[in-house]
Amino acid sequence: MGTRVNRTLEGHGGTLAMEAVAAFGVGEIFTLSGGHIFPFYDAAVKQMEPAVRIVDVRHEQTATFAAEAMAKLTRRPGVAVLTAGPGITNGLSAVTAASFNGSPLVVLGGRAPQARWGAGSLQEFDHVPVLAPITKLAATATSVADCAALTHRAAATAMRPHRGPVFVDFPLDVVFAHGSGEVPEVDIRDHLHGDDPDPDEVRAAAELLAAAERPAIIAGSDVWWAGAHEALRAAAEALRIPVFVNGLGRGCLPADHELAFSRTRGLLKSEADVVCVVGTPLDFRLSFGSFGSARVIHMVDHPDQRASHVAPAVSPAGDLSLVLAGVAGFAGSRVDHDPWIARLRDAEAAAVAADEPLLAATTDPIKPTRIYGELRRRLDRDAVVVCDGGDFVSYAGKYVDSFTPGCWLDPGPFGCLGGGMGGAIAARVAHPDRQVVVLLGDGAAGFSLMDVDTLVRHQLPVVMVVGNNGIWGLEKHPMQHLYGYDVAADLQTACRYDEVVRALGGAGETVTDPEQVGPAIDRALASGVPYLVNVLTDPSDAYPRSSNLA
Repeated sequence: MGTRVNRTLEGHGGTLAMEAVAAFGVGEIFTLSGGHIFPFYDAAVKQMEPAVRIVDVRHEQTATFAAEAMAKLTRRPGVAVLTAGPGITNGLSAVTAASFNGSPLVVLGGRAPQARWGAGSLQEFDHVPVLAPITKLAATATSVADCAALTHRAAATAMRPHRGPVFVDFPLDVVFAHGSGEVPEVDIRDHLHGDDPDPDEVRAAAELLAAAERPAIIAGSDVWWAGAHEALRAAAEALRIPVFVNGLGRGCLPADHELAFSRTRGLLKSEADVVCVVGTPLDFRLSFGSFGSARVIHMVDHPDQRASHVAPAVSPAGDLSLVLAGVAGFAGSRVDHDPWIARLRDAEAAAVAADEPLLAATTDPIKPTRIYGELRRRLDRDAVVVCDGGDFVSYAGKYVDSFTPGCWLDPGPFGCLGGGMGGAIAARVAHPDRQVVVLLGDGAAGFSLMDVDTLVRHQLPVVMVVGNNGIWGLEKHPMQHLYGYDVAADLQTACRYDEVVRALGGAGETVTDPEQVGPAIDRALASGVPYLVNVLTDPSDAYPRSSNLA
């Protein structure tokens, strides 16, 4: 897998490390300047052909979120280069999110010189024990030759299913020193596939699905990571099985496909007899793997992703393209699923019709659903949608359809706010010709809005839509329900986030009239600059949440 003749690299440690990640198709790094990491910059702009793009940001969390987002958008490693000490600790939440998401994030860090270790150099801190629990590999390069080999091993480890973040730091006296090192040649295609699954387990899963009267598939992010979206479609079409999606599974089957469903997942708990979960954990988002009396199939990309808290009927592990291809090729007898599909389609149509008044609501204050009613009509099929928030972006998950894989960026199961600007930066770098729309709760906006400055400096036009209800809605409403009061749940009423963006060199406007939501989005899409539409929404509106978070 990916191992061919070795290449000999020469230069300082930064050049060797950068050449190692560039072999995986990396063409950019996300960073915030620091003296410990100057050799990486020198390599990017002077030592490499072609040059590697440097996107420098205002906070290391944004750099790290952006690198993870780049990985999600491209299915190759995303690279953050962080300076020593606080530069690295500032990225920890984003690294943890990448761990939960199974994203091949590569973090290259600075480190105080090893020759003076223990003497109290600036920002002397042993990062590795801190990063080890949230990464697949955390290590220190202790020689110039190690810079190439260890970085290559880290990137390959990040890409190997089950994917996840890796970390390497480079002492000052190593990364500035000159020398040589060897790395294998890389074919990125070799790193997209996992091990062969057990054919008997695949056959057992296919037999269960074929024999079920009311089966369903729930496809998650690892379907995208594995490049298995075509195999998903083939399996669904071959056995005529309804498909629901979450995370990066969105778009792996276009939302307008006859077997794609989104609004009727609740029926799986009461009516389905077999539920096949592919490439996503059996966590709180999926009722911890409990779907009423339905038997559960759990298809995972690696044995260590099998659920330990439930006992699925069968759990094939390995390359998800091969698992799903095996299902698609099943030649045995099968039950007619068309009556079940018709039942779901009728329920789906009824749910959509019931939502139309919400999507067209003319109430004052503005209902957040009206924003999505306007946005849905304006998004291209390959628009990249970035979600950063609580209740406001929960509505996005409900009402924004996905038609193209790799176009949906949400926080994932770690639920970490602050990734919006990082996602926006990466999306525009990866897709300069597509619509990029960032959906922000007003609480989430406070985490990263300063990085609009990065969008402006690097000429990265995106549309930002803030659902501004002046509260922490995901906390305020439940606390009132539990205690009859709330504290620490209010934000500034009608805060002018659009003026913040204008002050940083972008543009924007505040919207208080529901009839002006659509025209404001039109102006944002046509502006060619970072543009924030600040919509003042109804603070009494609470998302009708049904998930049991714990």
